[in-house]
Amino acid sequence: MARGSTRPTSRDVAQAAGVSQAAVSLVLGDKWRGRVSEATAERVREAARDLGYRPNLAARNLRLGRTRTVLLVVPALTTEFFAGVYTGAARVAAEHGFGVVLYPSPEGVGPARDPFASAQAALDGVIASSMAADALTAIRGDQLPLVMLDSDPEGSLGAATVNLDIADGVRQVAEHLLSLGHRRFLHLAADVPSWTFEARARELASRLSDVPGTSVRTTRAPISIEGAVTATEAALSLRGPRPTALVCDDDKLAAGAYKAIRRLGLRVPDDVSVTGLDDLALATAIDPELTTVRLDAELFGERGMRALLAVMEGRAPEGGDIPVQLVIRGSTAPPGPP
Repeated sequence: MARGSTRPTSRDVAQAAGVSQAAVSLVLGDKWRGRVSEATAERVREAARDLGYRPNLAARNLRLGRTRTVLLVVPALTTEFFAGVYTGAARVAAEHGFGVVLYPSPEGVGPARDPFASAQAALDGVIASSMAADALTAIRGDQLPLVMLDSDPEGSLGAATVNLDIADGVRQVAEHLLSLGHRRFLHLAADVPSWTFEARARELASRLSDVPGTSVRTTRAPISIEGAVTATEAALSLRGPRPTALVCDDDKLAAGAYKAIRRLGLRVPDDVSVTGLDDLALATAIDPELTTVRLDAELFGERGMRALLAVMEGRAPEGGDIPVQLVIRGSTAPPGPP
């Protein structure tokens, strides 16, 4: 073999060491003990060093039917939340010799263009958010070991489901606003058909219905600043008593609500208290800073990856929802005079 012309192969190592390719595989796979002599093993290692031979891990994984690659399917990357999910998942994956491919589903929902000839041929498993679940069918990812994030545990496509305790986050928001004296609520709901947003609406309505004298109206908006401005402005301009508290499904919607409130000549929180959900960097960039629910995105990704590893190994994943925490800032206060 001409040095530098091609990559050395196991056949080249076998010829240099005067052994079979099977012996080379045993030695370099560290399975030689009791099958070849110590002297032969050292001869093979020396030949491999001299030739600069490195095993072709990709080829070996393909032979084993494993690529050690996981797909993380998320909504379009419109916030840093899913970047945090990826960071957590990739950290755990790396500890176990896996890589993570991040695949944002266009527009957050709906069928996605197939990034692979078949996910089954290129991947060992999939982690997917409920907001991107439809993309799974397009890439045939639902036929692989699958863990769902932010999904209904009763009707999940996956072998396991990992959730943040969103219901408790909404309860914390409701308790906080009720304790301040608010009774007229507006729910600025994300106009996205997914379990996580349905769960937020159910929990808010349930908690407020327990307190006599409360009312809640719902208006929907796409998850964008512009969409939130339009929806909030329209809702607060309706006739009748104005809501004193605005509960937003996420921080981006809350930022849009701020703009609408100011356009109407109102103030946060003097005229309208506002809450969010996520605790993005945006929450402390707006003024006043936003009262919101902190979600640990990296821990979410870590738990998702650990659950997938458990599914692939035939173990039961860790149970229980991930706790969340209300962070009270300047956007909430007792309601002003009627």
